[in-house]
Amino acid sequence: MSTDTRTPDRVAVVTGGSGGIGRAVARRLAAEGMAVAVHHAGGAARAREVVDAITAHGGTAVALPGDVADEGEMTALFDAAEERFGGVDVVVNTAGIMLLGPVADMDLDAFDRMHRVNVRGTFVVSRLAARRLRRGGALVNFSSSVTRLSRPGYAAYAASKGAVEAMTAVLARELRGRDVTVNAVAPGPTATPLFLDGKSEEQIQRLASAAPLERLGTPEDIAAAVAFLAGAGRWVNGQVLFANGGIA
Repeated sequence: MSTDTRTPDRVAVVTGGSGGIGRAVARRLAAEGMAVAVHHAGGAARAREVVDAITAHGGTAVALPGDVADEGEMTALFDAAEERFGGVDVVVNTAGIMLLGPVADMDLDAFDRMHRVNVRGTFVVSRLAARRLRRGGALVNFSSSVTRLSRPGYAAYAASKGAVEAMTAVLARELRGRDVTVNAVAPGPTATPLFLDGKSEEQIQRLASAAPLERLGTPEDIAAAVAFLAGAGRWVNGQVLFANGGIA
């Protein structure tokens, strides 16, 4: 945990900040000069690694735990971030899980678990962001390019991300007059440990070749899209930014 007590100009909360994309987002926003609250849901050691990496490069960060779908725990996280840094300006919802299976065979307990994290979790955090983000702030949710690709086995996951897109568009309009932007990033295949796990080299190469750029995305590619929406992209609002290398 950082011991820096200076009050930063901008403060970011990154849910899922100990994961592959979340880690890259936290580090990129810290490099942009923001203090970062690195959220984790049990991955305390990994979150501390992210904080240590940020502070080693002169940044400011703190690791904070919580279940994104639990209003009380997320309220406590926002309280802690505000008490430590003075407020919250950027919220990035990278926390999510992906459980796959055809509709006919999908386990409903798995379906409910995934939607609790991806839909309820995003809603709980978005609700808090809507109440607490300071003027000039930004909320960046996470969708997925699978919402447009209609790949077999992805129906339950795509449905959860379709819900995220819907709430993102509506919330952007509900925050009229607040000077707060609300957008979503929809990554394509990205080389994270979660994505690569269990896939053969042939499968990975096939997925990489699907994009005209003929490679997988990197967590840093996605973090750059988030940084744009959280910073310079003030005239982008209520949109889904597909960061996928051009996959149709």
